[in-house]
Amino acid sequence: MVSPSIRQRVGSLLFPLALCIALIAIALLGYRLQRLERLLAPEREGAPAAPPVVARGELSPLEKTTTELFRRASRSVVHITTLDVQTDLFRLRVLEIPRGTGSGFLWDDQGHVVTNLHVLSSAQRARVTLADHSEWSAELVGTSPRHDLAVLRIAGAASRATPLPLGTSSDLVVGQYVAAIGSPFGLDYTLSTGVISGLGREIPGQLELPIRGAIQTDAAINPGNSGGPLMDSSGRLIGVNTAIYSPSGASAGVGFAIPVDTVARVVPELIRYGREVRPVLGVELADDALTRRLGLRGVLVGAVLRDSPAAQAGLLGVRRNPESGKLLLGDVIVSLNDTPITSQRDLHRALDTLQPGDEVSLQLLRDGEQLRARLRLGANVGQ
Repeated sequence: MVSPSIRQRVGSLLFPLALCIALIAIALLGYRLQRLERLLAPEREGAPAAPPVVARGELSPLEKTTTELFRRASRSVVHITTLDVQTDLFRLRVLEIPRGTGSGFLWDDQGHVVTNLHVLSSAQRARVTLADHSEWSAELVGTSPRHDLAVLRIAGAASRATPLPLGTSSDLVVGQYVAAIGSPFGLDYTLSTGVISGLGREIPGQLELPIRGAIQTDAAINPGNSGGPLMDSSGRLIGVNTAIYSPSGASAGVGFAIPVDTVARVVPELIRYGREVRPVLGVELADDALTRRLGLRGVLVGAVLRDSPAAQAGLLGVRRNPESGKLLLGDVIVSLNDTPITSQRDLHRALDTLQPGDEVSLQLLRDGEQLRARLRLGANVGQ
């Protein structure tokens, strides 16, 4: 048994020892805290300071033009979502399934929206989103497969419509500044800029006939930009973005737009008739392969329609000699308004620049002799 005196002696030794250990621990803790503070927050003296903010100054004239163009034009650009309709038989309801996206723009104050026909594809319905993020169901008004154009209408949204001002594509020059607004990859209201890289290009259309006179641009055009506007520096519509040339399917700096002069001619017809009104001669043409086999250069008239412009001008189709009963070849069209015609494609391309009611001059080959005929083009409402 430990005596009280020994306990007192041990206790008197332990207390100073514990106090020393506590003081040492406090000192070590303070040292570590100071070191940690120095590591996390270096001393201000001698520490590098952030560089001062430099005033931006005025935007360049081109930047001001571009930002103002986007501010005004974006109000007229729309985002288009195509939809498929499916019936849920279990819950007895109709479902709208998003199928694809594209772009378009407001054409007039009646709620008409212009886009590419291939944007709509074979979708059953379409939904249009305006710049104010309001969504509207759209009805199809008309289509032109020849020019890959379509017109939608958003009923009830006329008061919100801000149509784009129209320009012209007849005076465009290579190197001219252009801007495109659209929804590439679903990213709505995306601006890209560039220049006109080429004019008068031909690109594949929805039908076998190509789209003529297309504008080539290096402004980035990607999937989803289709149907959106191509504009000049004044914010005027000069084309409808419709295609890209790229092995990867993304922008490679080679995009194409349908010229606005074509759009301005076709869209009013789509709104009025639902289809494009084309100028016609009033003839049925023989196949190009047959014409070549016969050793003829031009377009062979197979038949002339009754009461047509061609009939009134005296054109002749394939017929029988009333005396011998032998077949006689029809007239061969070799030029239209002095433009050489060597195939049906040439003839369609020449007619595509004209309007119903225009007077044209045809150079014909009949029984080996050349002659000229003048006629006033008729109109055909069709695809």
